Amino acid sequence: MSSALFAPVFAIAPTRRRRFLWAAWWTAAPSRKPFQKPDAFAGGARTRAEAQAAAERAANCKLTEIESGWARAWSNILIGKEPWTSGADARANDEAPRARVTSNATSIWQTLGLQANASLDDIKRAYRSRALQTHPDRGGTAEAFHALQNAYEAAVKRRKHRPSR
Repeated sequence: MSSALFAPVFAIAPTRRRRFLWAAWWTAAPSRKPFQKPDAFAGGARTRAEAQAAAERAANCKLTEIESGWARAWSNILIGKEPWTSGADARANDEAPRARVTSNATSIWQTLGLQANASLDDIKRAYRSRALQTHPDRGGTAEAFHALQNAYEAAVKRRKHRPSR
């Protein structure tokens, strides 16, 4: 019998009404088959931060965020559907949840100080400006500079795949 370490986790998914649904697991890890019901969940949060705070209050501990598909799966169950309906969810049938790949809840656009519809030129200009502010040689921190670099790379990648309108 193998024993795996388990960190309490939560997932957040946007709803059709532009709110956020969260689901949290702290007594056992979420599983796909059979779907592991969350220990607690709620909808209606106005922001991701509000949803995270509510999940952590319910768990009474710090939680690690996992990909939003887990909250969407629970949402599907609540309305009587199969939990994993999309192609990506079906492909990862037996995978364990992965931690969300962000260092904090700040979006890439907030990190760059831009709107989500910014052009590639705007992204480059904002990156150069913020790099001067956040670089460790200029009084910033390594963590802030790395977050800026990651935000820049993600924004450029998104803009190349979906040009601004």
